[in-house]
Amino acid sequence: MLHDIVSNKNFRKMMLEHSSEVIEYLFDENIEFSILTSLANITFDPPLPEYITADFKPITLFTLAGYTYDSARLDSEILSFEAGFGRENFGSLVSVPLYAILQIIIENTPIFINLATPPENEEEKPKDKKDGIKKSMDIFLSNPNNKKLLKKKVKKKE
Repeated sequence: MLHDIVSNKNFRKMMLEHSSEVIEYLFDENIEFSILTSLANITFDPPLPEYITADFKPITLFTLAGYTYDSARLDSEILSFEAGFGRENFGSLVSVPLYAILQIIIENTPIFINLATPPENEEEKPKDKKDGIKKSMDIFLSNPNNKKLLKKKVKKKE
């Protein structure tokens, strides 16, 4: 019974919508947060060197704070942000499909837990974002509600 629920397409859609709403709320309130993710579904642009990824675990925590938080963008399917990795702070655009977010965490406490299983077929997975920040930003800004989020983020910094 539980497997039928967590693998159900409608349940997955509900979880994705809820994760998006939680992230939008955190952006509206200018609250930094962390995400616990399934690394297998995440892309890095440019790709990270193997000596950095060798230490990554299948379930990885990313903290969106400071510049990483400021660079974060949400479109309908993907949370993307810039982050530095390794001792030399190797910069990369991290693209996280919402279905790969297992938890959203504030101050070491999960405020969202995604119980849905990841999509098994390609039709349900978001398309690869080859154009990096530009394409993500274009999609982000095409939604009038997201433009308001960006303005709110900028106003709160001043």
